[in-house]
Amino acid sequence: MATTAKPAVPPSLAVGLALATLGAVAFSGKAIIVKLAYRHGVDAVTLIMLRMLFALPFFLAMSWWASRRTPKQQPPALTRKDVLGIVWLGVTGYYLASFLDFAGLQYITASLERLILYLNPTLVLLLGLVLVGRRIARRQVIGMAISYAGVLLVFGHEVTLQGADVALGAVLVFLSAVSYALYLFHSGEMVQRLGSMRLVGLATSVACLLCIAQFVILRPLETALAVAPQVVWLSVLNATLCTVVPVMMVMMAIERIGSGLAAQVGMVGPMSTMVMGVLVLGEPFTAWLVGGTVLVIAGVFVCSRAVSYTRHA
Repeated sequence: MATTAKPAVPPSLAVGLALATLGAVAFSGKAIIVKLAYRHGVDAVTLIMLRMLFALPFFLAMSWWASRRTPKQQPPALTRKDVLGIVWLGVTGYYLASFLDFAGLQYITASLERLILYLNPTLVLLLGLVLVGRRIARRQVIGMAISYAGVLLVFGHEVTLQGADVALGAVLVFLSAVSYALYLFHSGEMVQRLGSMRLVGLATSVACLLCIAQFVILRPLETALAVAPQVVWLSVLNATLCTVVPVMMVMMAIERIGSGLAAQVGMVGPMSTMVMGVLVLGEPFTAWLVGGTVLVIAGVFVCSRAVSYTRHA
């Protein structure tokens, strides 16, 4: 009797995993670009303003395009709750998380920064447990343990090589991870209601305006005209390839696989950052780094399999 083989991975899960992975790799280039820009004497307030200034037209266009649908696809009108939610996501996911991250990168390496940021898969899972009582599967716990053993292996080696400012940088980046975890946790429901493109366009536009306003308040306007040309071009690259493109990918991934798994798959980002840090910034490549890489990739695989079993058992 002939039997029909079932696909090992459902299409929506496969697409979601691919989007989350590509988004994480694109996001990982951000730290490299920021470190390169800092070599030209720019500060965090100016640099984040330039990134968001160049990204703003793309996000406004994204929001406009998402609202131009056929009558059957017309998105729902924004309620007061929606507006507050959009502002909250713009503040936590794009403004606050980005600014704290940029500030921390002044004091620590790109590799260390990315490792700290990817504590947020654990934070997302813990937020689900604490706020809504969402159970953490045993396989997820095992996968997270394997992944964070790799993160801690590399972190423990790197931290011994840094100067006195590493503590400040690490705290700033950790707060960035907490802020982004809040964003990941709260965005899933709103994506389902408003759609990924519309939500991304609106929330990131809020963040862009906040970053520009922050610069206007804290810096003389002529500061923007005094930056090196290299900083401008690096900011354009950061705004497009490392901001607009991965934001779209991650939001579309959340729509398909949920915020927890999107955060876990994003753990490939630290490995991508480390490779680019070695090749572009000249950061050291050590056996500690190789060992941590293997553990993190193994842990992400275990987490992905755990979610697949949970959804389709």
